[in-house]
Amino acid sequence: MKRFSCDEWVELVTSYLEDGLDESTRHVFEEHLAACECCGHYLHQFRVTVTALGTLRPEPLPGQARERLLAAFRDRRNSRVEEPRSS
Repeated sequence: MKRFSCDEWVELVTSYLEDGLDESTRHVFEEHLAACECCGHYLHQFRVTVTALGTLRPEPLPGQARERLLAAFRDRRNSRVEEPRSS
């Protein structure tokens, strides 16, 4: 059975919390969690952070900031589409 390194485990935390792991991966994930105190602390802190961020109210952007940001994202996306691909 595959075991996860801490780095591999951290990559799966979001999927774990969103119930997105298949049964066997979830089992190995939880085995690692039970044996690794550091990853247990990491998961706890991750949950605390998600809870704290979920209570924040979005603040409106001042002036034309929203429009400038959206234009910058559009320009960036368009420039990536127009860039020739190297063969």
